[in-house]
Amino acid sequence: MDNTDRNGPRLGRRRLLAGATTGLIMASDIRGGTTMARANRRGTSTPGTSEGRLLARPGRPSEVVGPGLHRLGLDVRRDALLYVPATYQPAQPAPFVLSLHGAGGNEEGGLYPLRELADEAGVVLLSPASRGRTWDVILGGYGPDIAFLDRALGAAFARVAVDPARLAVAGFSDGASYALSIGITNGDLFRHVMAFSPGFMAPMGQMGAPRIFVSHGTRDSVLGIDVTSRRVVPQLEQAGYDVRYVEFDGPHTVPSEIARDALGWFLPEPAIAP
Repeated sequence: MDNTDRNGPRLGRRRLLAGATTGLIMASDIRGGTTMARANRRGTSTPGTSEGRLLARPGRPSEVVGPGLHRLGLDVRRDALLYVPATYQPAQPAPFVLSLHGAGGNEEGGLYPLRELADEAGVVLLSPASRGRTWDVILGGYGPDIAFLDRALGAAFARVAVDPARLAVAGFSDGASYALSIGITNGDLFRHVMAFSPGFMAPMGQMGAPRIFVSHGTRDSVLGIDVTSRRVVPQLEQAGYDVRYVEFDGPHTVPSEIARDALGWFLPEPAIAP
């Protein structure tokens, strides 16, 4: 039986969300979780921060920015950074990655691990800081971080021309868990998801059909691979998602060759060399 519909892959929400880690947030534990599920069954969406939905969409930029690192000025203490590659041309919409930091990180940390390859790949990076020590859904439910991400995306889309077919969300560690969660929830915005050493996923619904890249180190002592990616990836595959899964011999990190592999997957040649 076909497990897809016009909104993309579908699977029972508890089955998709089940058992990635001991502390996995279940849909029933997140306020407003049933709203998005019902909306998906109707083939529509009910936007809102508690549902994990993002409203910002790429359009015609109203401002002009040049290459380099730009602070967006959305918050005095925990802001968002926009990195525009040297090859960016306003007349040519660029690939774009929303890049999310791990626990305890900030907007600078979110540029890891893709910053070193951004110029070569010609990809725009947006790195916002979470409102708390980590992302909201990990602390109990969607809310303030979704609202801030929406503001940051809107500000970025007002400054750079973005190709909507090459729009991704990525993250490392807690940022990877959040990238999976909001990427699946907002698969009508993000065509690609890159999760480097995730712990779990807690989507509020399944929209669109994003392609997914997951990597994890076999010697990870922070988020052990057996109770994280080796459980999450089969769930994604059973739900009908197109998943590229890479294990490497290493700890809780993103080796440069893994980052390059991920960008090469996101942007097939000749965008970035192997």
